[in-house]
Amino acid sequence: MTSVVLGQLELDEQALVKVLFEQQFQCSAVQVCYAPGRVNLIGDHTDYNDGFVLPAAINYGTSIASAKREDSIVKVYAHDCEQQISEFTLNEIVFDEQMMWSNYVKGTIQALLKKYPDIKGANLVVTGNVPQGAGLSSSASFEIALLKTFALLYQLDLTGVEAALLGQQAENDFVGCNCGIMDQLISAMGQQGHAMLLDCKDLSFEDAPIPDELTLVIINSNVKRGLVGSEYNLRREQCETVAQYFGVTALRDVTLAQLNSAKAQIEPILYKRARHVITENHRAVNTFKALKVNDMMTISETMKASHISLRDDFEVTTKEMDGLVEMIDDVLGDKGGVRMTGGGFGGCVIALVPNDLVTKVNEVVNDKYESEFGLKPSIYLCTATQGAFRSAN
Repeated sequence: MTSVVLGQLELDEQALVKVLFEQQFQCSAVQVCYAPGRVNLIGDHTDYNDGFVLPAAINYGTSIASAKREDSIVKVYAHDCEQQISEFTLNEIVFDEQMMWSNYVKGTIQALLKKYPDIKGANLVVTGNVPQGAGLSSSASFEIALLKTFALLYQLDLTGVEAALLGQQAENDFVGCNCGIMDQLISAMGQQGHAMLLDCKDLSFEDAPIPDELTLVIINSNVKRGLVGSEYNLRREQCETVAQYFGVTALRDVTLAQLNSAKAQIEPILYKRARHVITENHRAVNTFKALKVNDMMTISETMKASHISLRDDFEVTTKEMDGLVEMIDDVLGDKGGVRMTGGGFGGCVIALVPNDLVTKVNEVVNDKYESEFGLKPSIYLCTATQGAFRSAN
């Protein structure tokens, strides 16, 4: 039977990273900073179309213990990456083909240096419990934890939105991943116990409470995501083609009525891609509104419709993910919601599950998934947590 993985308490992570710092540098860390990963409740493939997303920061994240240096050297011990050590100077930041994880550090600090050229080096120890490759944004968690670390070490007036943009810049320009802004922004600015409706066009956001009687259950299908890179880029191109047809910069500015009126002039495959994005934007907004009034029936409907749209119009699900959604939906009915989350072609399913049905969902997934698809699922029970730059309120 597949075990259920529970998120470690942030306090445990902080205690561990402090001990590791003392072992590495023979002195105590000045501080420990933490940034969470995230899950997107609804709104997939809308971010790069200037649309709406509804993520929540989760209680899996990255902890960094640190101390300032008087020189320009940055020395990083990565406990979870085969205990590797990366060392470089601020005036010579070069891409590392051997230790790929170190490029997230280098790219983030390089972006930070453009805004704050006077910062000096640091000793850093990094550890985290965001599952790698599960689509829960371990890289953004890492970047935001780094930026919070340097902001506190050097008393920088860095806001959460600015940090998110720097993290995105690091991935786009240095690491080479053309990601949107959602992952970094929710890691920086998430509110405990809430989901965030983020407008990817102007970076404005609002929060809606996730009811206490619901648990965020994330199930990793453990399908290897072989096509995600090429197919992701193709989907972007298809969306851009439709936007160009309408003379706008992104599908955010196309209505469903406009799309339907031009259906005969648009290739069927392009019509389907655009229909997903336009209707997904509406679903994200409607889910946000339903969360604010604890309307589970609407949330159930929008999440189900989102998965069907991702399956049929955007074609990014797999038979395994479809199977997981179906078996969980059979348990939840209109008492909760379930859908695939992330880029697709493998990865995770997210379910909003009433607390009294969590055990039943676990049992059904454990009993049926492996026997039907030959893969063991990984199940994570999560809560919505605070972003690294979000002040308590």
